[in-house]
Amino acid sequence: MQGLIEEYVKEEILYREALKLGLDKDDTIIRRRLAQKMDFLAEDVASLREPAPGVLEAWYNQHQDQYAPPPLLTFHHLFFAFDKRGADAQAQAQSALSGLSDKNSGEGDAFMFKNAYSEQSRDQVARVFGSTFAISLFKHTPGSWVGPVESGFGWHLVWIDALAKSPPPPLEAVAQQVKSDWLSEQRSASKRANFDALKARYEVVVMIPASAGAIAATPTERP
Repeated sequence: MQGLIEEYVKEEILYREALKLGLDKDDTIIRRRLAQKMDFLAEDVASLREPAPGVLEAWYNQHQDQYAPPPLLTFHHLFFAFDKRGADAQAQAQSALSGLSDKNSGEGDAFMFKNAYSEQSRDQVARVFGSTFAISLFKHTPGSWVGPVESGFGWHLVWIDALAKSPPPPLEAVAQQVKSDWLSEQRSASKRANFDALKARYEVVVMIPASAGAIAATPTERP
């Protein structure tokens, strides 16, 4: 206990003397820490609010797409390899596309993984072919060839067999997550409103020196 008391007294004395010397002024770390505490204070106030009856249901109806299971893609592809065709891979894939008559036509190069994939999420497709490839495929309508689409291995002509989209779950199944997300949105809105109110008390003057590219912004509290 005596050690704790002495440590507290030491800290308090050094803190007060530091304030007297103005060591808290123009210190980036202290500025950031105080700004962070003000941010936390606004967040704590916002978190005290509970949703009124019907609020979560209305909010969920507006955002239910984000709770739906991810769409699943079924497809197969023809592969045109960089290491075999070099710079001509894309052009040769484009030429092959014009000769495809149905979903089972055409031939490509041997692919190191699978030629057909069933019910894959966008993340699963991205893990094999890359995120750009996955994003591109999920934008297309099933029942046709698309491409050429580039991956890290080469170019692909892709037949999209199906894109299955599941409906969002009932509110009761995700009620806790919905409430957490709603509270998070309320905290963010409260913090923005709180800062806007604080900012309205200041006049901000931005000075741009003619010779240098630096910008200096000085907020001055309004009288």
